Amino acid sequence: MPIPSPFHERTSKLCTSLSWKDWAGYHAVRSYDTYVDREYFALRHAAGLIDVTPLFKYEVYGPDAASFLSRIMVRNVEKLKQNQVFYTCWCDGDGKVVDDGTVTRLRETYFRVTSADPAFAWLSRFARGCDVRIEDSTGRFAALSLQGPTSREVLNDVCDQPVDVLKYFWMMSNTIEKAEVFVSRTGYTGDLGYEIWIENEDAISVYDALISGGTPFGLEPVGLDAMDITRIEAGYMLNGVDYYNATHCLIESRKSTPYELDLGWMVRLKRPPFNGSVALKKEKAAGPVRKLVCVDVDWDELEAHFNKIGLPAEINNGGWR
Repeated sequence: MPIPSPFHERTSKLCTSLSWKDWAGYHAVRSYDTYVDREYFALRHAAGLIDVTPLFKYEVYGPDAASFLSRIMVRNVEKLKQNQVFYTCWCDGDGKVVDDGTVTRLRETYFRVTSADPAFAWLSRFARGCDVRIEDSTGRFAALSLQGPTSREVLNDVCDQPVDVLKYFWMMSNTIEKAEVFVSRTGYTGDLGYEIWIENEDAISVYDALISGGTPFGLEPVGLDAMDITRIEAGYMLNGVDYYNATHCLIESRKSTPYELDLGWMVRLKRPPFNGSVALKKEKAAGPVRKLVCVDVDWDELEAHFNKIGLPAEINNGGWR
């Protein structure tokens, strides 16, 4: 049975639609309103605040942390600078994608990994012989995604330090309502946005500060349905929808490689061997046999098809799966 996130005391009162889903074992709001439009337009024209606590989070630290993660990931984590974030994926020995997520270098020998699926067992599988420790911190940290054109103004209003200097895919320590937080310029909407990582005990005070400070900038609480639309528009893929975890697939044809998912840009082959590197070198040389692409639907053409049979043009206003 799903459990409440640290923000549930607030989100449950705001969710007038009573539309929820189970996300990684947590109660997650699908849409605060009966229709998703208001939340979608908040993300595109103002700011939206999304509870993303259910993301799996892992602290990886120790002298071998960087080389250990580089051995698992398709990107060279040893190149990651302190306070920088990488979007990356990781593969099995055949070069098939297991999951995608982020890696943040908090200190020289301390990293945080986020993932869509539970990854503790997968990470631990390769830790033998490495001076590294892995901690599942999913239940320790709450997380919020603040996305939209006015999100920077919201954070500058509520944070002790301005976030203007924060570059894309970098993070900084900051303070909101005397609570220590990590702020990263990352997100899942394709718009300007940030993610805020908070210790559970400070979750409510930070949430209240963002809602209060964000109201003059058009901030709205936003559920997963609106975020799903924006991530499709941005061309961001979703594990379990656009591809499947290779360890969960019963048939080979359901598995995908980074090159098939148009993630070949992140694969770094000119370095010591890593999981799937032999297979990925062969695939790069031969070229992938298939490729995931985005499709743009031309509205005028679509409308013409509807007109031919005397119907008004209509499309689903949600993310189509």
